Amino acid sequence: MSWLKRLTDGLKKSSASATSQLTGIFTGKKINADTMESLEEALISADLGVAASSKIVQELAKKYDGKSGDQDEFGKSGDQDELLDALAVAISNILKPLQKQLLVSDTYHPHIMMLVGVNGSGKTTTAGKLARRFSQQGKKVVLVAADTFRAAAIEQLKGWAERSSVDILSAERGADPAALVYQSIEKARQQKADLILIDTAGRLQNRTELMEELAKIVRVIKKLVPEAPHDSLIVLDGTVGQNSISQLKAFQDVSAITGLIMTKLDGSARGGALVALAEEFELPIHLIGVGETAEDLQDFNADAYARALLGLPLDE
Repeated sequence: MSWLKRLTDGLKKSSASATSQLTGIFTGKKINADTMESLEEALISADLGVAASSKIVQELAKKYDGKSGDQDEFGKSGDQDELLDALAVAISNILKPLQKQLLVSDTYHPHIMMLVGVNGSGKTTTAGKLARRFSQQGKKVVLVAADTFRAAAIEQLKGWAERSSVDILSAERGADPAALVYQSIEKARQQKADLILIDTAGRLQNRTELMEELAKIVRVIKKLVPEAPHDSLIVLDGTVGQNSISQLKAFQDVSAITGLIMTKLDGSARGGALVALAEEFELPIHLIGVGETAEDLQDFNADAYARALLGLPLDE
């Protein structure tokens, strides 16, 4: 199955949610202030957020009005397919500047990449998939199982390491994760690794002591490599919708987040939240996940995402 087919299938719940709100708003009607208000309400209901929804509506209003979009009657009848195409373009215009491939830099020896997020967001699985991806690109990868609280996470990461033929460094359950990270950086330097990929423990953003532990890991990294982590990536669960905003804010205060990965979009009707995140934080969006396999985690493509979100066909 092609990635575009996976994306379309994965976002079916989100597209059904969005299009159910949009169906009938424009068909056979004049595009005026009332229809634009209805559109904005529908976009907010589809989790795109107030700021992004307002921006999108203003862009469409200018397209159909040619002016400011605040007149009572714009004078054009709406064709739903045409409107959905225009809507996809407006959504993509928010997302596209943030579309950025995640790469291992040759500048750093090694490149240090850290994954953070709440419990159950898919960090450990994502870490394993990234290890496989970069190993297949010829990079020498060292996985660090810094989630020392959950034995299952360590075993899960060991499984990914074995399947991907990459080294993994771990410690006993309950060990100090900051100490493990310190030792891992030193060992990775000795091994001349290209990438250290650190899987941290999931933590709720309102647990002060756990967030302080993450801050300690960051301090330890910076003690050895002042400019690191070179990538501090938050992994967000696509099913939580607008709650991802408060999660990102909390983690950004502790570990300066450099980019985001959204997972579990195949089980969510709330894929519109990615647009809200893009508008509010303007952080690079590196990858999205629409399934369990390694192939289901792919580089983010703004145009394809916007069209799939609205249930529109994608060009192979």
